[in-house]
Order: sequence, then C-alpha cells, then structure tokens
Amino acid sequence: MSINLGLHHLRALVAVADHRSFTLAATQLGVGQSSLSRTVLEAERRLRTPLFQRSTRHVVLTTDGAAVVAVARSVIEQMDAGLEHIQGYLSGVRGSITIATLPSLAATVLPPVIRRYQELHPDVVLHVEDNLSDQVSEDLRLGRADLALTADPVENADHVRHPVATDRFFLAMRPDHRYAARKHVGWTDLESEPLIAFGAASSIQHTVGRALQDAGVAPATLVQAQNVAAVAGLTAAGLGVTPVPGFVLPLMRFADLVFVPLVPEYVRAITMIHHRHRPLSPAVRQWVELVDQHLAAEPQALPGVRWARPDPEVTRAESGAYRA
Repeated sequence: MSINLGLHHLRALVAVADHRSFTLAATQLGVGQSSLSRTVLEAERRLRTPLFQRSTRHVVLTTDGAAVVAVARSVIEQMDAGLEHIQGYLSGVRGSITIATLPSLAATVLPPVIRRYQELHPDVVLHVEDNLSDQVSEDLRLGRADLALTADPVENADHVRHPVATDRFFLAMRPDHRYAARKHVGWTDLESEPLIAFGAASSIQHTVGRALQDAGVAPATLVQAQNVAAVAGLTAAGLGVTPVPGFVLPLMRFADLVFVPLVPEYVRAITMIHHRHRPLSPAVRQWVELVDQHLAAEPQALPGVRWARPDPEVTRAESGAYRA
C-alpha cells in the first residue's frame, strides 16, 4: 500500500502531539483550527488508522499515532536540515570551492583571501589544488576546479578572466656571486652562466625561455628541477643562477639568496579564470567579489609584483636588489 502524506500532514501530526491540543497546535502552525483538524483527519484516512483519541479536554496519541509521529518527527528534522543546507548553498554560506593554482600563488596570493573568506563564510569548504600550469588548465577544462589562478593563461573564448597581478623576473644567486651587488642584470649577461631552470611544464620556464631566446643567449650549462625548493637549493649550492618571478621569491627565503631585477623586464600576467558557460555557485561568486575587494584594498607589497586594482594608478613594488 502506497501512503501519500505530505510534509504539511507530518507537521500537523507532530504539532498536535506536542501540544495535545488542536487549538495550541493551530496557533503554532499559523493555521485555523478547523483547517488543522481536516489535515489530521485526512492523514488518518490515508493511513487507515486513528492517530489520536480526542475528548473535550485532551488529545492523546494512540499506539499507532505514537509510532507515526516518531517517524514524522524524524522526517521533518531531516527535511528541515536539508532545506537549511539548500538555503545556505543558495545564499553562499554553505557549499564548496575548488581552486586550481600554481604552487607559488597558492602560497602567496591565496592565504590572505582564504583567511578573510573563512571569516565571512566559515561553512564553505575550500579546496586548493596546486599544480603545474598545464594541470591547472586541465582541471578547469574538465570541471574539476571552479576557478583557476594561473600565469599567462592561453587565450580562450570560453574563459572569463579576472586580472590579479603581474610579477617581473629577478636573477637569484648566492650573495658572493659577481652579479650580486648590481642594481640590474641583463638577460644577455647570462650567456656564460650555468643556469638552474624550472621544468618545461612550468609557467616560469615558458617566460624564461622566451626571454633567453629574445636575448640570443645560450647558457653555459643547464640543470632542471620542478620544485621551487629544489631550484633554490641548487642555486644556493653555487651550481648556477636562476631567473625567478616575484611571487616565487618568498618561497626561496630559506636559501639566503640575493635577487636582482633582470632587464629588459619580462613579466607574467597572474589571472583568475572561470568557465564562461558553467554557472558559478553563490559561494564562488562571493569568492570572486572578495578577490576584487582584496585587490581594491591594496594588498601587501611584494618585490616585482604589481597588483591589478580598480584604480588606474598602480603603485609598483620596490625595485633593486632584494635579499629574501
């Protein structure tokens, strides 16, 4: 036998059971007493059993009524919890966000924004997937990420872009290197230098390779590594010098390196991207708005970093040699 009871039937049964009075239950539910009585009678008819013993002074649950009300109460609690979750999702206070990004940006750009977002939306779960640039793009393409924060993204008509910053390149070297005291180092000066390079899949190496080609430079030797810490360690060991962008500098502080701006200036464009044809959840929309607010509030100055701001006057981070 199929039982066809609606949520309004269940709420009526629980209210009457709790108050043991149709009058008080009707007041709680905001309905007329006669309407409530009809709803309870309809539930009893559909269940084919009396749920309450009625008298002029009391309303008492029958044995079947007690069992039905226990189930009804559980169903209502689950339904209310689900509706609350839906309401939270639609208002942006619940849900989840997955951000695919480069390791250097996960460690520098995201932390202050995540901290503020969690203060405002503590029930939204944030997932940060840090990877090389090719994998970041793939995560966004396949829908594994809601947003991508990356460098020099390939032009794509399906992407909506939010400029975040640019970061220029520095030459990282030991403090005792002959270029360490310079104000600038030219890309052409790398002709005879052993070079520590990031792997071909790195967004860093894309720009470095272009700059070296433009300068007509062929380094004396080339050692490649994928990890920022590995590159920093190899450089600190005196095995070579390495060009690195501004957002990577804080991750290399442990190696006691000196960073001198490279000229002519090459920069990466740091951009937040989402897919044009995939609707953003309220939680993701609020993340995007918060990033805009963060940029408008003038984030912390970092060497070689120019933040994108609504104000056209963009202050530039300090230039010259910098020791991390």
